Amino acid sequence: MDSIKEAFKKQKDYFESLKPLELERRKLLLQRLKSVIEKHEREIIQALNLDLGKSQFEAVIAETQFILNEIDYALKKLKKWSKSVKVKSPWAQFPSKSYIQPMPLGNILIIGPWNYPFQLLISPLVGAIAAGNTAIIKPSEISSHTSKVVANLINQNFDPRELLVIEGAVEETTALLECPFNHIFYTGNSTVGRIVMRKAAENLTPVTLELGGKSPCLVYDVKNIEVVSDRIVWGKFFNAGQTCVAPDYVITSSHLKSALLKAFKSSIEKFFGVEASHSNDYGRIINQKHFERLESYLDEKDILLGGVRTKEERYFSPTVVQASEKSKIMEEEIFGPILPILIEDDFDNALKFIQKRDRPLAAYLFTDNENFSNRYNEEFISGGMCINDTIVHLTNDHLPFGGVGESGMGAYHGETSFRIFSHYKSVMKRGLWLDLPLRYPPYGEKVGFLRWILKYFG
Repeated sequence: MDSIKEAFKKQKDYFESLKPLELERRKLLLQRLKSVIEKHEREIIQALNLDLGKSQFEAVIAETQFILNEIDYALKKLKKWSKSVKVKSPWAQFPSKSYIQPMPLGNILIIGPWNYPFQLLISPLVGAIAAGNTAIIKPSEISSHTSKVVANLINQNFDPRELLVIEGAVEETTALLECPFNHIFYTGNSTVGRIVMRKAAENLTPVTLELGGKSPCLVYDVKNIEVVSDRIVWGKFFNAGQTCVAPDYVITSSHLKSALLKAFKSSIEKFFGVEASHSNDYGRIINQKHFERLESYLDEKDILLGGVRTKEERYFSPTVVQASEKSKIMEEEIFGPILPILIEDDFDNALKFIQKRDRPLAAYLFTDNENFSNRYNEEFISGGMCINDTIVHLTNDHLPFGGVGESGMGAYHGETSFRIFSHYKSVMKRGLWLDLPLRYPPYGEKVGFLRWILKYFG
């Protein structure tokens, strides 16, 4: 599409006219972004409610305030992150100074998802701005109300040569992927992730892929079942289960099953009432297509808790089901309010079970057993991990957030966001007042002496 190519070219030309290391422009953009979000926060919250039935609480803590905190942190640390870092130079290269200089990459494409359509679109943008780049942002057309609000916020308050939102669906995304961006940041499913990576390869464009997976939650050798239940239920049914790091399934021992089920029922009713459809704090499924997908996972005889749904309202109650390794629900990421429970009495076997599967975006373990928690950390590879809680590790600016293998590549949040959108340029500056002729031809018998110098001083 010509308009998209033209928008990209304008950003590219504009970036080339900038002084790459100027910090004032970055600060002004971040401050303006913060101001615009604060001014229009109510509109954002309303759009999130229309798209996903998000409560004000969920919209604030997981979307708007999350971003405001990230902007504040970036503004606070920007000068430090942007500084060149001195490194040692070998004696054989005396006189010289060596350092590493962070440089902006240039033109960035950010493609966002529908489940956290504000946070997961704007969070990488904060890093892209902080690192000194321009950006084109493509929100998900599925969360249409939030997409429209974000487009208005950005396009009415920023120079399109610096920041621009392009709405649309497959056609627009395809056109964007034809452009030779300097980095593409994609959040979504692995099917589209592979398409993004293939298209990026045509232009040798590096990518960050934030995908998903079936994040396991193991419960073994633990006493405080009430707190365990509250934390699992909260993490699983937050945003009606439409969270890429939600606990996808629980594995526990047979002697904990009944206590855990009883606690799950208590936690669900405590949080959302006997009928969650009447709760202002419980969300809705994004659309009918995903509602039907979730329904297809259910076998009525396996439902232990919940299972109530109203298609017209896109309401799907918090649901717990009995499952086994061969259950249909264990074939792919659930991405909804269904929590399967698998029974395995031996912790070692549970660990082996999850090790055989694709590496997930997150992994959870609830235990009082220090040996179990140490082994879980040391023996299981996942994007992130949280012991004795769920999803809260994402809120720590000091922890990179990203996947591994099928759950993605690259990471962001905090300084890691700055780094992912920066090129760390190696620089050596040498003096001209001393120039040893040993490195120049003719070499003759110099090799022995040069080997000695390089061995001890190189």
